[in-house]
Amino acid sequence: MDFSISEEQTMLEDSVARFIDNDYDFASRQKIASSETGYSPELWQTFADLGWTAVPFSEDDGGLGGGPIETMLMMQQFGRGLVVEPYLATIILAGGALKKTATAKQKEKWLAGIIDGSVQAALAFSEPQGRFDISDISTSAKPDGDGYVLNGFKNLVLNGGNADLLVIPARTGGSQVDESGITLFAVAAEQSGVDRRPYATVDAHQAADIQLNDVHIGPDAVLGEVGHGFDALRSVVDDATLAICAEAVGIMHTLHDKTVEYSKNRVQFGVPIGTFQALQHRMVETLMALEQTHSLLLWATMLNEFGDKDARKAISALKYMIGTGGQKLAQEAIQIHGGMGVTWELDISHYFKRFTAIELLFGNADYHLDRYRTLT
Repeated sequence: MDFSISEEQTMLEDSVARFIDNDYDFASRQKIASSETGYSPELWQTFADLGWTAVPFSEDDGGLGGGPIETMLMMQQFGRGLVVEPYLATIILAGGALKKTATAKQKEKWLAGIIDGSVQAALAFSEPQGRFDISDISTSAKPDGDGYVLNGFKNLVLNGGNADLLVIPARTGGSQVDESGITLFAVAAEQSGVDRRPYATVDAHQAADIQLNDVHIGPDAVLGEVGHGFDALRSVVDDATLAICAEAVGIMHTLHDKTVEYSKNRVQFGVPIGTFQALQHRMVETLMALEQTHSLLLWATMLNEFGDKDARKAISALKYMIGTGGQKLAQEAIQIHGGMGVTWELDISHYFKRFTAIELLFGNADYHLDRYRTLT
């Protein structure tokens, strides 16, 4: 199979790589992450000016017509640079939901701003009782005239504190865990009754808990068909899972390369520790895990690109490998670096924290192993 990428895809990957190398060093990243917003609005506008925020959207919607391959290339570089800007939350999750469900008028109102960088957004799909089951939704949307009233609680909403737009799955029918009866709504974050509690996550990204108290919305807030939003929600979460797996592979490459380089320079007992056979064996094992995970990423991306029926199965296989072989690689990187591997000043610890967060996001290894079995 030919895995070579096109000239346009190569240019996109190179542009992100140059940005990471020239404008997003670790010290700059740390300064951005500790800012009030947790990301740089100026750099986000740069993302938009370079066309990165437009990549996954069709040309009819004002985008560049990219797909899973382009997203994979970008997210690998974002992983390499530990980028904290909310590309996943705004473009992949919220933007993906709008791309799949919004009318032309709704896209003009919200999606155009997401693409040009003027609108921040979030998909509030997670609830405490649901764990990894995205159909477990207790947030209700009760009819109110020709509109609805939303009540409920959403937790760990990525970019929820900075968002101008919230895409909220709520239940308009069915029981709490039914896939039917779920409707997606586009809600302005400053809407009366929306109470947000923002916080920084362990990996220096931003999230929020959101309480919805009698939030009155009109019929124009409904995204897609009432009661039939689950398929779109699941598709968006699968796309996001694939995206963070690409980010994780970028992190794995960086952790492996930095660990090998460290083993060549760290001297113990008068010789570099990389000459010790026991450490060589461990680094060979992590290299094998890296190559296997990268191969699964290519497989899953190609299946998703062409809409293959086994795409969801491949994504679960990939996410399982991230949570097993990938997690082992990250742990070995910390151990081989020794005590300094967990210090705040060394970037290794921050790569590890981001990787650990990714391992849990959208379902851990056990969850995806079970889903893989179900889909087999």
